[in-house]
Amino acid sequence: MSRIFAVGSGKGGVGKTWFSITLAHALALRGRRVLLFDGDFGLANIDIQLGLLPRGTIDAVLADRMALRDAVIEHPAGFALLAGRSGSGNLADLEPVALARLLHALREAASGYDAVILDLSAGLDRSVRRMAAFADALLVLATEDPTSLTDAYALMKLHAKGAEHALDLRIVVNQAATAASGKRVHQTLARACQAFLGTTPRASGVIRRDERVRDAIRHQVLLLTRHPGCGAASDIGAIAEELLT
Repeated sequence: MSRIFAVGSGKGGVGKTWFSITLAHALALRGRRVLLFDGDFGLANIDIQLGLLPRGTIDAVLADRMALRDAVIEHPAGFALLAGRSGSGNLADLEPVALARLLHALREAASGYDAVILDLSAGLDRSVRRMAAFADALLVLATEDPTSLTDAYALMKLHAKGAEHALDLRIVVNQAATAASGKRVHQTLARACQAFLGTTPRASGVIRRDERVRDAIRHQVLLLTRHPGCGAASDIGAIAEELLT
């Protein structure tokens, strides 16, 4: 069976979409069939980061102009993508019935993949909560910034008891100055969750700050293609391995 991983942050600006893309690539390089789903309704930008012009988008699926399987495109790096449409107001305020129908179609499509990665929008709105609850695991991306820690905790608090099943909560620390400082971020969040939520989220890994990440994004090239030997690439690889265990 495929595993569905939701990637959330609670706030923007922490590298969530970049992480989702790079994780999909890392899993594909390990021989997994991966579907990357742009769940950032209204401000979708995975296709922009990848420099793609998708033939079909999520709003076309919702409008019954295209079946979900037909809207999926194959990236040359070996993973599949279902793109959103940036600035689409009808997706930003998606009705519960429409979202449920979309997730049902996604669940059916997931059977053809080893892993599905949902790149959630920033914030804590209804669609974000519903899609996180739909997933098998929620990867919460945080940085060393205090506001990022606060928002990451708020996201985990919201989902700790609202999932459809026992949700696998995991923390990924991005843009860490060092591996040690990134581990301290996880420890801080884990202590808060244990004290107030009665659960201890797992540490899925730390991604060190690396200027080559910005270079890859600027050139719209996957990090693991442009700089496969850099520190951040190694860190992403370790996270992919951890998720496969």
